Amino acid sequence: MKHFTKLFLLMVIALVLLAGCTGEKTTTGSASATNGGSKSSASTLEKAKEKGILVVASSNDVPFAYIDKDTKKFTGIDAEIITEIAKRLGIPKVEMKEVKFENLLLELNNNRVDMVTDGMYIKPERQKIANFTNIWYSEGEALVVLKDSPIKGLDDLKDKTVGGQKGTAFLEFAQKLQKEGKIKDVKVFNSQSELLLAVNTKKIDATITDSAVAGYSITNDKTLNLKLVSPYKAEAAGNIGAAVRKSDKDLLEAVNKELDKLKEEGFVLKVLKKYGLNEDNFVPAGK
Repeated sequence: MKHFTKLFLLMVIALVLLAGCTGEKTTTGSASATNGGSKSSASTLEKAKEKGILVVASSNDVPFAYIDKDTKKFTGIDAEIITEIAKRLGIPKVEMKEVKFENLLLELNNNRVDMVTDGMYIKPERQKIANFTNIWYSEGEALVVLKDSPIKGLDDLKDKTVGGQKGTAFLEFAQKLQKEGKIKDVKVFNSQSELLLAVNTKKIDATITDSAVAGYSITNDKTLNLKLVSPYKAEAAGNIGAAVRKSDKDLLEAVNKELDKLKEEGFVLKVLKKYGLNEDNFVPAGK
């Protein structure tokens, strides 16, 4: 009798637990389905308009897209362009999320940001994992050395140590020159500031880096005893654009439409000149 009673109680408990688990799964499943349906029904562009915020990723590098130390505002070439585009799309605020340059597209495809706007070159390998907007502007490398350096060009680097920033086309260019025997050694740095400081403190002889970044930094930081080698013809010039997820075609089309308008109105060229670039960097609408 005791055995039967014990068995009966165990069966009742099991049924209660089973019912509870079944009910929990059903509730959770319904919530997930509802949330999933809600997410899939609204595009990234629609969500940004609804929230009034467009979240973009940047490595916080001057002068492309960074947080100004004094004003705490999102500033830079790419920052001003995307902020104006967002405004015209009915999105009043652009919020920057700082991400290491080499992880920008990963952050994008992990749905942690809406776009990548950080002076990024449009390259075939990047286009395989993200869609790029029309060209915002073109830009190439610069050779940066100490002001009293005897280095006049790439031909003077055969016995020199040159620095490059991790994840950039400029590092790839420097490494290519090293393989060709035109550079003695290449050292890798994580940021532009580290790179310029290394030249300034004679840890490396020169750096091949972004001309806009270097020019802006040298002009605004009086502690840097550096110069851009001139005259110099850029060999690793490229086209810069913003990246969106492959699925965000409506966002891509909307951004391109407003970008072309900004080019035609002279807004983009005005921004380029503000940050030390010029007509050589301007790319007409529709490209």
